[in-house]
Amino acid sequence: MNAIEVNGISKSYGRVQALQDVSFSVSKGEVFGLIGPDGAGKTSLFRILCTLLLPDKGTASVDGFDVVKGMKDVRRRVGYMPGKFSLYQDLTVRENLEFFATLFGTTVEEGYDSIKAIYSQIERFNDRKAGALSGGMKQKLALSCALVHQPSVLFLDEPTTGVDPVSRKEFWEMLATLKERDITIVASTPYLDEVRQCERVAFLNEGHIMGVDTPEIILDCFEDVFNPPGINHEKAAEVKDEKVIEVEHLVKAFGNFHAVDDISFCVKKGEIFGFLGANGAGKTTAMHMLTGLNQPTSGTGRVAGFDIRTEYEQIKKHIGYMSQKFSLYEDLTVNENIRLFAGIYGMQDEAIKRKTDELLRQLKFEEHKDDLVGSLPLGWKQKLAFSVSIFHEPSIVFLDEPTGGVDPATRRQFWELIYEAAQRGITVFVTTHYMDEAEYCDRISIMVDGKIKAIGSPKELKQQFHQPDMDSVFTYLARQATRSSD
Repeated sequence: MNAIEVNGISKSYGRVQALQDVSFSVSKGEVFGLIGPDGAGKTSLFRILCTLLLPDKGTASVDGFDVVKGMKDVRRRVGYMPGKFSLYQDLTVRENLEFFATLFGTTVEEGYDSIKAIYSQIERFNDRKAGALSGGMKQKLALSCALVHQPSVLFLDEPTTGVDPVSRKEFWEMLATLKERDITIVASTPYLDEVRQCERVAFLNEGHIMGVDTPEIILDCFEDVFNPPGINHEKAAEVKDEKVIEVEHLVKAFGNFHAVDDISFCVKKGEIFGFLGANGAGKTTAMHMLTGLNQPTSGTGRVAGFDIRTEYEQIKKHIGYMSQKFSLYEDLTVNENIRLFAGIYGMQDEAIKRKTDELLRQLKFEEHKDDLVGSLPLGWKQKLAFSVSIFHEPSIVFLDEPTGGVDPATRRQFWELIYEAAQRGITVFVTTHYMDEAEYCDRISIMVDGKIKAIGSPKELKQQFHQPDMDSVFTYLARQATRSSD
């Protein structure tokens, strides 16, 4: 008997057809991938299979129970990790686990053996609030919560988005141990190395199943979607000697803990500078100091000519910033978001109108200028957020994991926007967990335990550490970390 049967499932939201006549099956104990671009319908399908959403047409069964008629039986048998961590940030590690155990009518003690291998890695942080954990630690806690009632089927909707490459590898090693216990796993992921760890995958696009086969066959058949050609990075303007970021002996301490521990580096005008590090390495803390959101404990730094200690309000006016959680207002339209941020940046009405028209044409958003941002696909939001962050032509833009959870083809389009900005002389300071994106940077620094352990061009770093690619360089350095990523 198959663990999952999906027959002719359709689902629409008003005029939007999320799923149309979707059919496939998953064998018991199989690791099955559900892949496709943003807006393909993957999350809708997950929610239907987990009984959180009713289909308009068709049937589906999990572990032999219909997802509509046998809803209660299905819920006892499935574990679910949604795309955004299903944790309560203000509850402690232990409180989260106890809450989820109670939801399923069990206790942590009863389910402990089923989660021991994973939970034991975070058990010493039982009294820490979930919101204070790093991405990798949250991931382990969320997986423990999904497994505490000993499910037979596990649904994972992009569980590793925003998590560094080493933590992602560790997560999939944990999944391998679950397969040994004959647990069926259905996972979606934008990472091709994770796609290849599935036994079979279904490619979902615009609500339709385009193919079901081994990862190798699907990735080869749909190469234009999953493995678009790389970008030739040829600058229209050379990187200038002018320094837009200068940092010397920068330290940020929280009590006795040095999140950033004596770092020094510089970034030049028009440079694309990659700022890498595992979760907990200190890169977000460093970025907060550079963008004027936090002040250093000691050391010096200048950004766009302004002192990070005393002129942080000036820094905010002369930089662009795009966070991993998109800095757009979802209940405002595209046009309203552009006008709002342009006003915040102090632009004049005439310039705002002229540049808004130019931007809408460039993004091909003319017909969508009055659409609510919340209704746009993830990739569209991302391109709009980046364009808004450089609308006022800042000397430098900070991008904090801007492409998290985005499919390869859309990420490629995003990097074309980055190159265009760099060619206009805008310095790009970017953090990313995609190591293929690290290859696109002019120079890279890699932080480990609050310190910069390596800095140079991708070619220089690969030669220095005798590694074939940036993923191997990153893994080699990150595994040398001595402090926990919590």
